[in-house]
Amino acid sequence: MNTIATETGLVAAPKIVVLGATGPTGRHIVSQAVGRGYDVTVLVRSPEKAQDIKGAKLVVGDARDEKALRQAVKGQDIVISALGTPASPLREVTLLSIATQALASAMKAEKVSRLIAITGMGAGDSAGHGGYLFDKLIFPLLLRKVYADKDRQEAIITSSDLDWTIVRPSILNNKPARNKIRTLTDLSHFHGGNISREDVATFILDQVASDEWLRKIPFITW
Repeated sequence: MNTIATETGLVAAPKIVVLGATGPTGRHIVSQAVGRGYDVTVLVRSPEKAQDIKGAKLVVGDARDEKALRQAVKGQDIVISALGTPASPLREVTLLSIATQALASAMKAEKVSRLIAITGMGAGDSAGHGGYLFDKLIFPLLLRKVYADKDRQEAIITSSDLDWTIVRPSILNNKPARNKIRTLTDLSHFHGGNISREDVATFILDQVASDEWLRKIPFITW
């Protein structure tokens, strides 16, 4: 059993499972979680893509397969979903909503309640706050179908009995962390913005031991 040091002594390390672990944000989540001493499991469809992931247990399976999800989440404390999907200007996108519905069922069956999920700027009431280029060109031409599925994903989560947090980051980049994250719930005066994947991972993992954003949807940016 992994343990981590706290101010009051050694405690059992949180057991977390990460979906989307081979994606650019998921990799930061896994590496930081391992660095914090957490007990990390990742569900991956392609073990070849996960060869360089160190310190985590691998479960091979599709995130849309409830049987594979149950295997991955069994005995875990927290599930982190960093699932993403490529831009799809023409083809309908359903991966996120199908996987999330299967995940909610798997978590219920295995009695795991805590879910932290990443969606993004453009989902729900954050639509229209990405700035001119994102809102007028990138979103309608490339991401409209992706975000329609993110909306379905969020609806599945918020209507569930899970102890959820949905995190919407602004436009992601691969710059070094600034360790200065703004957390917003009112976007009425916000347009544009970006944040590093590394800082997103830090914020996500900070929620593992916190209920500050339980059943809430924080928007994070620099």
